[in-house]
Amino acid sequence: MAYKVAVVGATGAVGREILKILAERNFPASEVFALASPRSTGQNVSFGDKTVLKIKNLETFDFTGVDIALFSPGAAVSAIHAPRAAGQGCVVIDNTSQFRMEPDVPLVVPEVNPQALKRFRKRNIIANPNCSTIQMVVALKPLHDIVRIKRVVVSTYQSVSGAGKEGMDELFNQTKGSFVHDMPTMEQFTKPISFNVIPHIDKFMEDGATKEEWKMAVETRKILDPDIQVFATCVRVPVFIGHAESVNVEFEGPITVAQASAALKKAPGVGLFDKREDAGYITPLDCAGEDDVFVSRLRRDPTVPHGLAFWCVSDNLRKGAALNAIQIAEEMHRQGLLVRQPA
Repeated sequence: MAYKVAVVGATGAVGREILKILAERNFPASEVFALASPRSTGQNVSFGDKTVLKIKNLETFDFTGVDIALFSPGAAVSAIHAPRAAGQGCVVIDNTSQFRMEPDVPLVVPEVNPQALKRFRKRNIIANPNCSTIQMVVALKPLHDIVRIKRVVVSTYQSVSGAGKEGMDELFNQTKGSFVHDMPTMEQFTKPISFNVIPHIDKFMEDGATKEEWKMAVETRKILDPDIQVFATCVRVPVFIGHAESVNVEFEGPITVAQASAALKKAPGVGLFDKREDAGYITPLDCAGEDDVFVSRLRRDPTVPHGLAFWCVSDNLRKGAALNAIQIAEEMHRQGLLVRQPA
């Protein structure tokens, strides 16, 4: 069976990555529509090596007859058009934060909770988690299957592509300007990002956490286990692509490094590269363009009774967004869930 697929937000960084990966993985698409805002209508985007798609206007597009829509246009746009598409019988896989914590919308990472997809019918919408949450739960799942996780403390090192093309442009322009003594212009970030790190992603909340940090906690509980406690500090770093995380995990019972290593080696979507030597670990630069979540620096944490620590990195535009959305569609196809419902 082949499906009609719409890519919403096709001119953005994630939208372009979705089109690229759909072609790379030979997703069974009979027709692909590239959708964006009216100002982008008529522009061309690439789909694979040989196909060029002309952008259609999202605001006037009729989703009737479209089987799957992969959304990444921003939360405010998804709030309007994702329910519209779903109401016209199209299955929506949404990359934005708009629907993630709504109880009747599944929040899915296919390697972790594919069973949750069966609950999508009520809204016809599936939510893609936050990029930093996705890579962490992929690494945590095989460990949680050995011994239940009690608590996670995580510090993230998140690339500027998490803020879209504008964030990448700001890093590039500030870095270039620093060599000719230009004063940095700050539009996407609250402080200069070039040669700096910023402990602030998304809005501040009343308790002093940022919304990005809150997302990691609540999304992990929704995806993996409602009893896991998560404390996050999320930091923007001057890297173009690839998020990194330093993760400390406290378990309810004993677990050894050897047990964890064996489980991670077998886990789908995980690449374990852990050599206790110079360069025996994966960095964001190494993981750009790769599909896996890479785990390195796995070791015992002696500060708690049953603790492990590790470093994990992933391409946030791929596994953290576009690839995970496509894997959701692939898993729905595998489970026979993509049977078109009447509008």
